[in-house]
Amino acid sequence: MDNIVFDCDNTFGVRECPVDDGLALLYLLGKPQARLTGVTTTYGNSNVDVVYDNTKNMLLDLGRTDIPVLKGGASKNNRKSEAAEFLVEQANLYPGSLKILATGALTNLCAAYELDHEFFGKVKEIVLMGGITESLFLNGVKLDELNFSCDPEASCCVLTNGRNVSIATGNNCLPAYIRHEDYKSRLLNSPNPVGRYIYEQTKSWFDVKVKMYDLNGFYAWDEVSAVYLLEKAMFADYRHRYAVTPADLERGFIGNQAEALTHEVNLPTIRDVEAFKEELYANWLRVSR
Repeated sequence: MDNIVFDCDNTFGVRECPVDDGLALLYLLGKPQARLTGVTTTYGNSNVDVVYDNTKNMLLDLGRTDIPVLKGGASKNNRKSEAAEFLVEQANLYPGSLKILATGALTNLCAAYELDHEFFGKVKEIVLMGGITESLFLNGVKLDELNFSCDPEASCCVLTNGRNVSIATGNNCLPAYIRHEDYKSRLLNSPNPVGRYIYEQTKSWFDVKVKMYDLNGFYAWDEVSAVYLLEKAMFADYRHRYAVTPADLERGFIGNQAEALTHEVNLPTIRDVEAFKEELYANWLRVSR
């Protein structure tokens, strides 16, 4: 079993807010080998209070009140939180075997390091969703980076101190596009009631995407990082050393390659997009409700 803490800005089901953190959470819940030891909440898609309440309610809907939810720091200027304390506690409880999936602002991970400078050394793996390596456009509309740039100092802390760090960048997630028609058909035609639950909670997001970007579907940003965490054979790794600075991270930019730097990160890419989508559907529809 993989012991996992999911640090996220989950707004699944919140009107006009992204749904990908919640879909990543559902994926984790559907994977038999994933042991989700807790969810820590951060900000980005909304403020941390909305994210915390929404995540608690979502797990209640799914009958998973056994999974603790901890509220994170409210901003880059207010990092102290029960989430940071929980992350340190879990790293001490599962030294060398804890995996962290983080899909929002990285404030909580930085705060955990500030509490315990040995924190990253105890964590087996960190997988992030965020960052860009070049400007990101959807149908000609420039898309702002909304994870690393929320707290650039925290992002720099994680990228320079974390060990075994992989990042699903915005650019590398672009192939993971899910069409509305396929999504609706797969979920509503499933005999598992969770299919209708997922669709009903997320269908308004398609209206938002059409208005903003003229898209009849959505990009599976956070889901890419979740699948990479558990199914690495579905990806091609690209490990390299990068220059990372708070100044670049203010716009979410992962700097130029720099051989001299000692910190290395991995920017994986999806090998087979159709297989990736099947992996999502199979595990979403394995969740009980």
